[in-house]
Amino acid sequence: MSTQAATAAARRSKITPEREQELYAAVLDLLRDGGYDAVTMEGVAARTKCGKATLYRQWKTKSQLVTAALAKSRRTLFTDIDTGSVAGDLRAAAEAAATRRGRDAELMEAVGQAYLLHPDLRRALRETVIEPEVAALDAMLRRGVERGEIDAGNPALGFVAPCFLGVLRVERLFEDRFGDEDALPGLLEAVILPALGVAGSARPR
Repeated sequence: MSTQAATAAARRSKITPEREQELYAAVLDLLRDGGYDAVTMEGVAARTKCGKATLYRQWKTKSQLVTAALAKSRRTLFTDIDTGSVAGDLRAAAEAAATRRGRDAELMEAVGQAYLLHPDLRRALRETVIEPEVAALDAMLRRGVERGEIDAGNPALGFVAPCFLGVLRVERLFEDRFGDEDALPGLLEAVILPALGVAGSARPR
């Protein structure tokens, strides 16, 4: 069963939206406290006074429950952005990411090692958390190509989404380099927009 199917099953169940949020909050608390290994169906059940069988019936596996909780904890950052220009879109995306980076980074660091070790979690996170953001960024670039702002053959196009999401993942590892500044807006202005050949890429003052 896919993560979407598991989440849909939960919505069709007798679990109310309020109860679902309580369960997800317990999962996120356990993640922050001890990482992915600290989350167990037994622990979530005990913390929320929910039957363990109910959790397994609705989410089947721990990875599906964790991924559903992560997906519910964050709105998709980039999906609704459309400013009319590719530079405007990417700047808005960088600003949206900056407003969320503390909370998101904390949670993603909690599952970082598990992401590498557990293929089922990796598949679920890619499907639910990563791929929607990549699709939204790719759509911004596609609109830029259609408007003639970017050459369709520009090799930088394929690197934008990985650069965006990658710097969000490693930003805290380089705090000494970035200081109080968010790395993503700086990367956008110094590297991504010039590589795309976007006219007037310098940020207006």
